[in-house]
Amino acid sequence: HPSVNMVSILSLRLPELCKKLQDGSLPPEHVFYAYVSKALQIATETNCITEYLQESESLAWKAKLTGKPGLLYGVPVSIKDSIDCEGHDSTLGFIKNLNKPAAEDSVVVQVLRRQGAIPFVKTNVPQSLISYDCKNLIFGQTYNPLLFTRTPGGSSGGEGALVGGGGSILGFGTDVGGSLRFPAAFCGICALKPTGNRLSKKGIIAGVIGQKAVAAGVGPMAKDVESLALSMRALLCEDMFSLDSTVPPLPFNEEVYSSTQPLRIGYYETDYFTMPSPAMRRAVREAKQMLEEAGHTLVPFELTNVDYVIFNFCVRGMFADGGASFSKKFKGELERSSMGLFFWLAKAPNWLKSVLSWIAKPFVPRFSSLVRSMKANTVEEVWSLHHEIEGFCHQFTAQWKNLNLDVMLCPMLGPALGIGYPGKLSVAVSYTMLYNALDFPAGVVPVTTVTDEDEEELRGYQGYFRDWWDRTLAKAFHGSTGLPVAVQCVALPWQEELCLRFMKEVETL
Repeated sequence: HPSVNMVSILSLRLPELCKKLQDGSLPPEHVFYAYVSKALQIATETNCITEYLQESESLAWKAKLTGKPGLLYGVPVSIKDSIDCEGHDSTLGFIKNLNKPAAEDSVVVQVLRRQGAIPFVKTNVPQSLISYDCKNLIFGQTYNPLLFTRTPGGSSGGEGALVGGGGSILGFGTDVGGSLRFPAAFCGICALKPTGNRLSKKGIIAGVIGQKAVAAGVGPMAKDVESLALSMRALLCEDMFSLDSTVPPLPFNEEVYSSTQPLRIGYYETDYFTMPSPAMRRAVREAKQMLEEAGHTLVPFELTNVDYVIFNFCVRGMFADGGASFSKKFKGELERSSMGLFFWLAKAPNWLKSVLSWIAKPFVPRFSSLVRSMKANTVEEVWSLHHEIEGFCHQFTAQWKNLNLDVMLCPMLGPALGIGYPGKLSVAVSYTMLYNALDFPAGVVPVTTVTDEDEEELRGYQGYFRDWWDRTLAKAFHGSTGLPVAVQCVALPWQEELCLRFMKEVETL
């Protein structure tokens, strides 16, 4: 499109772009062509897009202002494969889901459209979504835009690669164990996983359907925190609350987001389950120091029993049926390799899991716990588990309130692992999945990059268990000089605005 000045359009941040679209100084179709062109380039490099939404082009031309513009008027947005868009597939990387277009838009997409946004592409995911890599048999492997030998993270990996590469200014994904936060951290961008029900999940397909132990959330990904806040402002509106009455009618709280009161911030450098890489530890330390210098109070927070939470609440909660519904999804599918261990355990009978767990216990305690947590439960056991998770949430919140905290600063797994490593390192989700079990809002902000000193220090990395997983993780971290490392910012349930405010503070400092 000869009259489109791509460079200047692509250099605008979302708030400025919205302003120019709304005051008419930028035509929506110019913005559309600029992003389609950039998205095509990034897709060619990283293989992140599964489908181009053909109808979006005519929407961009038709998007002439009538009445009051929506907050996202004329903004092209990208959508994760598992979020329904009318007339398009939501495959989850399964061949059996091809050519089964969604009958209607998910509520999130409906609200985005009403706010003037133009969904223009759908992006790649790992098969079944239960992975933080990004590969399936239909669309193949997605690569990290910063280094093609690395994974972009998952399961919103296509979004991470596209937004991280600059081919989309705003993307939407889902998160049940870190699926928004891994891609954001690995690709050097920001993301917010809200409280599970702050944004509607109607019309969004889950990796494991029906489980209630680990809360999934749908949320935005963008280059900066202000863009995330703008997208939350746009989504938390009357339309969302009327289209899905199960979502609490809580509009965006400007006062909380724009407050400048000093914060009381809890922090920890490790969860004593996954040993942080030197860069992860440094990221938390540097952020802590800058926050203190800016007048905030930082309070050490003691995490306990994370291994119990991961195996007993998260893995056991998600696979409480012994993995039966999970393995059923793979029936008739060709590819299962990236899910090797989980898939094999899901198929194994209970007696075999018990024997295996018992034999492995003295040698590889973590593997033993994983096998045990994949056993099928009775209804009574599932109810008891839900009760126990509730108790844990109350206990965690009490510890938080006793310290009188506003928010929490936590490590985020990083830098990006090599392609194929996430499938071997399912246990490394401990830093993120904790906040799905608790159902707290959590965001990710990139704060530093891996230095040569970090690489040098990594030579002494042994992990806490010194098992096969720890040795593999040490390998996966190697050779990462220059790659981004993020921190996680966490708030109590329903306090997305406070979480974003804290993220903005970290980003600014």
